Amino acid sequence: MKIVRLKTEITRASLTGWLLFLFLPASMFFSSCVSHKNTHGATSDAQAVTGEYTPALTFAPDVPQARNNTTPKKVIVEIEVIEKVMKLADGVDYTFWTFGGKVPGPFIRVQEGDEVELHLNNNANNKMPHNIDLHAVNGPGGGAEATMTVPGHSSVFTFRALNPGLFVYHCATAPVGMHIANGMYGLILVTPKGGLPYADKEFYIMQGEFYTKGKNGEPGLQPFDMDKAIKEQPEYVVFNGAVGSTTGSNALQAKVGDRVRLYVGNAGPNLTSSFHVIGQIFDKVYAEGGSEVNQNVATTLIPAGGAAIVEFTCKEPGTYNIVDHSIFRAFNQGALAQLLVTGPEDKNIYSGKLADQFYYPPIQQGIAKKDKPANEVIAAEPSFAERFKDGHTLFESNCSGCHQTTGQGLPGSFPPLAKSDFLMSRPDKGVGVLLHGINNQPITVNGKHFQGVMPQLQLTDDQIASILTYVRNSWGNKSAAVKAADVKKLR
Repeated sequence: MKIVRLKTEITRASLTGWLLFLFLPASMFFSSCVSHKNTHGATSDAQAVTGEYTPALTFAPDVPQARNNTTPKKVIVEIEVIEKVMKLADGVDYTFWTFGGKVPGPFIRVQEGDEVELHLNNNANNKMPHNIDLHAVNGPGGGAEATMTVPGHSSVFTFRALNPGLFVYHCATAPVGMHIANGMYGLILVTPKGGLPYADKEFYIMQGEFYTKGKNGEPGLQPFDMDKAIKEQPEYVVFNGAVGSTTGSNALQAKVGDRVRLYVGNAGPNLTSSFHVIGQIFDKVYAEGGSEVNQNVATTLIPAGGAAIVEFTCKEPGTYNIVDHSIFRAFNQGALAQLLVTGPEDKNIYSGKLADQFYYPPIQQGIAKKDKPANEVIAAEPSFAERFKDGHTLFESNCSGCHQTTGQGLPGSFPPLAKSDFLMSRPDKGVGVLLHGINNQPITVNGKHFQGVMPQLQLTDDQIASILTYVRNSWGNKSAAVKAADVKKLR
């Protein structure tokens, strides 16, 4: 198979030059055969353009405003390719290849019928040739062949935006997967004639995978790992180019009553996204970014290289986590964003917790249901070693999903417990947090800001004492044991 492919590419190379052969993607060897002609043989899908327009290009999570007219125009879009080192996660850097210096690239918004003149400029300081394949293009390689550009050069081509919808664009220079995995992707929206219905807020979210030599969280400048990419084993699956890019102080903002529209892309290059906003139901989903509308959907599939438009109305205030519901990607690899909704509560829609009380199973050998016997013997306080051991087991089953087994938490989402000034300086030793939770309050841990969200844990005094003894004596923390009596005083 490899030998046959090599012969084919060498034949192609003899026609186009050895330099371009090294970087041309396989998709460039295929042509689109679809055309629409009138009786004179000319293309007739497009109306004549009237005037020229340079659209505003925005970066995630921002979306440019609609143009609000139906006359097709010549739209001039300029994008610069920039290779640069940026932050992938706390303490982790990566050499990104970008459209416009950010990941994802700029959001391009045009109208059905527009003639788009695209200028792709490859910065002279770059090391690699690049191009662009826009899934909104009817033509060979989506424009990839026309835009193959070496550093220090610029390429130009035009296309008619014939099909309304939301489309991915990406670099298609070989190896295509590597260019995508390094951050070369974005979204282009072709609005239908007459535009889309009004929305109070519009946001741009794009999922992508990163395959690093080092394990997730390993610090320093991390190189790309081709073996992991081929095996489809990313270390990071993130929204908008980095872990925590759209959480905490960078969370999306809306108000109760706002109609929210999310333009969501999945760059891949490998995984399908199970896109979900926890606590919201999508009134409308433009499936795969097209014209077909599904209603009342909680989770929608977005394939690699695909997109979707989802809409919902904010009915209750709070912090809503936006996730890939392949859930370990969200809470362990970075596919997590947040929407902060402010405004009045409506208890008819969502009551919040109404009660918190002990549950007594119908039959529990050796334990009274409600009334303790008069001759009850109070158990002796366990030793420090026993508390620590029990606490380790309880932490693994109740707390490690958010705070991780290392106590490091998730950057931008869940604060660290390791060397935590927030925990270790509390007079109550952290008992109040486990007893009462944290209800969407801003907190600062080791100098970093978090939107504190922690549920009340249904644990006994003894269990809370053991967990806190373990946490307060792990990962650089040091203190005396916490006793069940300490918890009982504050319950």
